[in-house]
Amino acid sequence: MPRFKTPDYGLKMIPVDFAQQVLPGTFEFALCHLVDNELDLSTLRSRYTNDAGGAPAFDPAVLLKIVLLAYSRGLISSRSIAGACRNNVLFMAVSGDSAPHFTTIAGFVAELGDEAAALFTQVLLVCDRQGLIGRELFAIDGVKLPSNASKAKSGTRADFEREAAKMEAAVQRMMGEQKARDLSGCDDEQARAARTRERLTREATQIRDWLAANPDERREAKGAVRLSNRTDNESAKMATGKGVIQGCTEPLLVRELAMLRGA
Repeated sequence: MPRFKTPDYGLKMIPVDFAQQVLPGTFEFALCHLVDNELDLSTLRSRYTNDAGGAPAFDPAVLLKIVLLAYSRGLISSRSIAGACRNNVLFMAVSGDSAPHFTTIAGFVAELGDEAAALFTQVLLVCDRQGLIGRELFAIDGVKLPSNASKAKSGTRADFEREAAKMEAAVQRMMGEQKARDLSGCDDEQARAARTRERLTREATQIRDWLAANPDERREAKGAVRLSNRTDNESAKMATGKGVIQGCTEPLLVRELAMLRGA
């Protein structure tokens, strides 16, 4: 039998350069750059009055980065976010190894509300224009950030206002969901991992079953390969007045209508 090296996924005590973990071209790189260089955080920082005494506070810039990075990875409860800051190298790198307590994260989102949402929206609009949203997980239990379908940088002022309004509404929903989960004491990381594994298993099973049921390629009359569809393999992409749709050819529609009338 062949012998293979055994991979080790356990604990490692290794030096980590946090600056090397945030790679250009990624959402987290854009997030750090925008929060550190483009956002006006003076209003948020003016709320802190510990300059004359008291313990140092967490910089709002750090908390903004942590929460948005967490949303991009599907983490929405403050307990899960705090856990990622302790255990995940990327979160450590983005936060500068800050590791705030979950109550600090929950308080930040709950107290700042609209101010934090407006800043989140600014960051996400720029990231969407750079094509960084579609490659991330910004979909948390049905809350999906609207993606800029055209990726075009042109448009009317009304277009930009609509885009910003959609994005801000989605951000508000995510923040509202985070507050609700924090109040219920939910730590959703394990449950989310279980749901993800279940979806992956179901999808893999469906693909295997479809391949077994359809062993041959679909072909045109001249022998060229036609695209298959796992939902309805008799359908095809069709050009219509409203764009390209996945539909049926005329003979198949006639056949289906006849079957319906017979029923």
